[in-house]
Amino acid sequence: MSAPETNVEKQKKQHKPALMGIRGAVLFALVLLLGLIGWVASQGQTPVDPDVKIDGRTGDEVVVE
Repeated sequence: MSAPETNVEKQKKQHKPALMGIRGAVLFALVLLLGLIGWVASQGQTPVDPDVKIDGRTGDEVVVE
């Protein structure tokens, strides 16, 4: 079945607020995604030294001061 009325210009006007909301939500999600990628990239290469290391030969804990 096809739609009884296919006045595209009228439908554009009626759906404009919903389409603007969808565009805004997509833009907001894109900004958050780019922020996450930037944060992960800046934090991802920072080496972290543990307080306790494990000796690979014996399995004992070695305290690092």
